[in-house]
Amino acid sequence: MSLVTGRGPLSADPAGWFHPPVSPGTVFVEPHPRRIQAVAQGKTVIDTEAALLVHRGGLPLSYAFPEAVVNALPHHPVDEAPGYVHVPWGAVDRWIEEGRELVHYPPNPYHRVDCRPGRRGLRVSVAGTVLVDTVDTVAVFETALAPVLYVHPDRVRTDLLRRSDTTSYCNYKGWATYWSAVTADGDVVADVAWSYPDPPPECLPIADHLSFDGSRAEMLAELPETGTGCGC
Repeated sequence: MSLVTGRGPLSADPAGWFHPPVSPGTVFVEPHPRRIQAVAQGKTVIDTEAALLVHRGGLPLSYAFPEAVVNALPHHPVDEAPGYVHVPWGAVDRWIEEGRELVHYPPNPYHRVDCRPGRRGLRVSVAGTVLVDTVDTVAVFETALAPVLYVHPDRVRTDLLRRSDTTSYCNYKGWATYWSAVTADGDVVADVAWSYPDPPPECLPIADHLSFDGSRAEMLAELPETGTGCGC
């Protein structure tokens, strides 16, 4: 994710630059010495510590496996890594890396999440009603993404929020719960906020904290670079 998407160095809109410039379409391939398992129909069909990671601009991060370990699974060669093949993500039911189940894509070793408690201001309102107005926030700086503020529920009008049916998963922050706001007139603004009730250890400072979608609410956030957060 971090090298090839967002504003990563191999993305279409990098935040920085290479000197000398790298050729367009550059692909980075590296060893990934972690135990990767794939499960299909209840059986482990891949179990290896010999995978590679392939960082390709415009596409999600992917694994490449020695052809001998993929057995009869669908696969195709990886041109940049002779002898290795790519297995489509949907070809199996579950992917597991070092005991952690994955969703959508492999976790990126260059992706970092820093959760920094501080005094950055956050004010959020919906239909004229203020939901948050505090400087008691946690700033989350996540590689290649705009920084996002999270706030403890004690600083939020949680009486105006209702849990929605929406969920999403992030390989770095875990499963997200979404919240809708109910206005004074009884209107519902869907999925205005999200939270992570059980994040991995590196993101414990934002456990159960709420962050808000600036496209669904009026929001003023004191950040180095403004941007709508993502609960994915």
